Amino acid sequence: MNRLIATAVSAASLALSACVAVPVGPDGQLYVYPPGVPPGAIAPGGSMYADPRSPQLPVTLPARLYPANEAATQSGIVAGSVTNMMNGKGRFQIHYLGEILTGEATRAGEGRGVASAYGASGTRMSCEYQMNTPRQGIGTCSFSNGAQYRVHIGA
Repeated sequence: MNRLIATAVSAASLALSACVAVPVGPDGQLYVYPPGVPPGAIAPGGSMYADPRSPQLPVTLPARLYPANEAATQSGIVAGSVTNMMNGKGRFQIHYLGEILTGEATRAGEGRGVASAYGASGTRMSCEYQMNTPRQGIGTCSFSNGAQYRVHIGA
């Protein structure tokens, strides 16, 4: 009898050993979990609201600003980054005309938010944006020299 049970358990283990569960969201995107984060802690779209006890890991996203008026065309496309702290706040950094502007972003609800940054030479930037997902959004930015840009956040 013990031999029969051992054989049945071995057969079941062998049959299941080739199975692999791959987390795929409704958009067909493959989700990879960071080390130490259990599967299911990150909901599709990358946010971590599925379980409030889950770790809230920050995500750094690229930000690209495209000229929207004549004053902005002298700099061309401007690159920076936004670190989403996954708590409604973020850190913003951008390289503008040889200067690094740093500041913060704050969401006001329903994905809408504002960002402000400041550089050592006194350059100021102010943005309004709308996040479509925790990893993608769009908005507008204005600089103290009158330049205006369309901002794309995320990959």
